[in-house]
Amino acid sequence: MKVRIIAAGKVRTSPEGQLAKEYIDRFDKAGRGIGLGPVLVVEYDAGPRAELPGTQIDRVISDPASILCTLDESGSRLTSPEFSRLLAQWRDRGLKEAVFLIGGAGGIGKSILERADTSVSFGSMVFPHLLARVMLAEQLYRAVSILRGTPYHRE
Repeated sequence: MKVRIIAAGKVRTSPEGQLAKEYIDRFDKAGRGIGLGPVLVVEYDAGPRAELPGTQIDRVISDPASILCTLDESGSRLTSPEFSRLLAQWRDRGLKEAVFLIGGAGGIGKSILERADTSVSFGSMVFPHLLARVMLAEQLYRAVSILRGTPYHRE
């Protein structure tokens, strides 16, 4: 199952961008053997009040064998093992792609939140979208590590 991250803002050569890339590369390598990956990152312009319009989402997610997961403070709060099981369930259902949407400063539009198949929260605090991208990339890598039974994740 492929993974697409639709993310607000342009990373360029920021430290956050480098760290996200490192975790995405790790995910791609580790996930290959268990049917997860690769990750494709799609960036969109995120002005101070910009929201990603639903029509743009529809263009990106045209395949019914894809699932849309928004990252939103009102979403489900999952542990890392729960998140890894969610990815495995999607893969095992035969979904072609999991699409994760990270909003910008203007958030994610209500119409998109309603259209999303699921929503995940990293907690009650609000994080900058570049940091959320790093956190998602790390959790994707952690999920693959849990599914493979490697010692990266400790409980």
